[in-house]
Amino acid sequence: MSDGIVPPVNEPPVYETDEPVLYEASGGIARVTLNRPTFHNVQNSQMTYALDDAFRRAVDDDEVKVIVLKSDAKHFSAGHDIGTPGRDFHSSVDRRLMWYDHANKAGAEKAYIREQEQYLGMCKRWRDIPKPTIAQVHGGCIAGGLMLAWVCDLIIASDDAFFQDPVLQMGFPGLEYFAHCHELNVRIAKEFLFLGERMSASRAYEMGMVNRVVQRDQLADEVQRIAARIAEQPRLALQLAKQACNHMETLAGKNAGIDAAFGYHHFAHANNTLVKGDYIAGFDGKTMAKANKKRAGED
Repeated sequence: MSDGIVPPVNEPPVYETDEPVLYEASGGIARVTLNRPTFHNVQNSQMTYALDDAFRRAVDDDEVKVIVLKSDAKHFSAGHDIGTPGRDFHSSVDRRLMWYDHANKAGAEKAYIREQEQYLGMCKRWRDIPKPTIAQVHGGCIAGGLMLAWVCDLIIASDDAFFQDPVLQMGFPGLEYFAHCHELNVRIAKEFLFLGERMSASRAYEMGMVNRVVQRDQLADEVQRIAARIAEQPRLALQLAKQACNHMETLAGKNAGIDAAFGYHHFAHANNTLVKGDYIAGFDGKTMAKANKKRAGED
């Protein structure tokens, strides 16, 4: 490394599955399924790149008109992996964007480079997929899970779904893809962040973050119905309509705001390291889950 600083040696990750994302396509619809059910679909690098592969596969298939992102686990996604045996923060990866390897870097540079590629960069990349995408959300959609849902064009949720960004307790202004003030009214976004409480699917619908809310046992059928209807439209017209809508968001400052907030997020990472001795303030998956349940009023 260039600085003469050698990062600590860390144990390699132990993956519980070779297929963290499942893929199948029929009738013009690709279904991309998050598949780490043991750990509530928390996202490690293995899952991130498998998800990118699945999206690329759907884009390259001319028969696919619509992409559905879903989960068959208890939750849609409980966020980023901060504590499973498969946590691969320190591992080199097959990078897709023009960022250099984070794994052999030290200090704040390591997290900054990794998250530019795997969190912020991937979310921007997936937002611009030239085919309509639908997030089929049930159970928890927490922190990093929000990022996966928010980059989709439509969000269809079950009545038991909830949304939450509880990372202020870790010292952060919010998650890395800071789209809160575009997904929600600014005052509601502040409440969502300041309190870190769960937002029900029904309230998310009222706020305009979710397109439709249906009973849990009707979720798959409703998504299928909507996806099939979209798939009847001309492919190029769908792409152009999506591009036009995304461009309007860009003109409204969405990307510039997210980039600025990403800088704040990494100032918080650096501050945590100086003050707490750990870039995520000493939290792991279990302590975050416990804190979130307490905030939700659960035992």
